[in-house]
Amino acid sequence: MRLTNMSDYAVRLLIHLGRHRDRLCTIAEIAQVYGISEPHLMKITHRLAQRGWIRTVRGKNGGMELAHEPEDIRLGALIRDMENDLALVECMGADNHCILSGCCGLTPIVAGALKAFMDHLDAHTLADVIPPAIPPGRITPTRTEAAGSPTTA
Repeated sequence: MRLTNMSDYAVRLLIHLGRHRDRLCTIAEIAQVYGISEPHLMKITHRLAQRGWIRTVRGKNGGMELAHEPEDIRLGALIRDMENDLALVECMGADNHCILSGCCGLTPIVAGALKAFMDHLDAHTLADVIPPAIPPGRITPTRTEAAGSPTTA
C-alpha cells in the first residue's frame, strides 16, 4: 500500500505551517521549499481549507495557517480526508465485481490490516511529525532566507 502524493504533500504542507506558527505562509513559498508544483499545491491547499485543516487569507499579505493546534490534528483523520480510495482490494470498494465476494477469507484480513494501519495513524498527531529543526542542506531555502536570514523550513 502506498499513500498518494496528495496525502504526502498535505502532510508536508501542514508540517511547514506547524513550523511557522508565527506568520502566514504562501503556496509559492511551500512549493519552493518542497519542490512541489504550485498548481498541484493549490489543489491540496483548497482541499485542506475546505475540510477545515487550514485557514486561508486572501490578498496581498495573505497566506495560510493551521486551523488547529498541531497536537489536535490526528494523522489518521487527515489521511482519510486526503485519500480518495482506501479500498486495498476490489472487494472492499464500492464497485465490487469479484466473483469470490462472500466466500473468500482475504477481505476480513485486509480490512483488519487497514484498520490497524489507520488506528496507528490515529494514535499520532501533526505535533509528532514536526521536526524540531531540519538539517542544513536538506531543504532549499526560500528567497528571503537565501538573502541572509537563517535557513528554516
